[in-house]
Amino acid sequence: MNTPTFKNPETLLPAIVQDFYTQKVLMLGYMNQEAYEKTCNEGIVTFFSRSKQRLWTKGETSGNFLKVKQILIDCDQDTILIKAEPQGVVCHTGKDTCFAETNQSNLHFLEHLQKIIQERKNQIPETSYTASLFAKGINKIAQKVGEEAVELIIEAKDENQELFLCEAADLLFHFLVLLEAKNLSLNQVMEVLQKRHLKKTQ
Repeated sequence: MNTPTFKNPETLLPAIVQDFYTQKVLMLGYMNQEAYEKTCNEGIVTFFSRSKQRLWTKGETSGNFLKVKQILIDCDQDTILIKAEPQGVVCHTGKDTCFAETNQSNLHFLEHLQKIIQERKNQIPETSYTASLFAKGINKIAQKVGEEAVELIIEAKDENQELFLCEAADLLFHFLVLLEAKNLSLNQVMEVLQKRHLKKTQ
């Protein structure tokens, strides 16, 4: 991983904080070398506050910390991108982000789940339910997707939303397993949908 270039202890570099799951930009702060090292070591975002003239851990008063998931440095090594998991609202105004955007989408989690499924593919079946599905082969996986689809249809006829959502989650999970078994990805499915959409709008 690249490391940021701090020319001296007083050098401040912009640090963009992005939600790891939703990809929403949460806020912009500044870091000196000490703040950067503290952030890396503790896994909680710490800035250098220009108004307070000291290190400032985001959430030290409110409790709404930013848990670090990934740190990236730009090609010039003078800008920091932190992908974090917010522990509450980010802005002091009570907004989700400092740009007054709503930060509620969990769709990016699907990509994270795909990576986990991919990792489980080569694990020992006895230690992982997902690995046991792969060990049973494509026919069993496809059968499982069919069973989950039927269960979802049955729940759709009733009014219990909690059970319906649980069955929908089961179907989506097993569908992702089936895609991985076919060495395909959700992005490829999305590309098909996008092409269909473009044809209809032309």
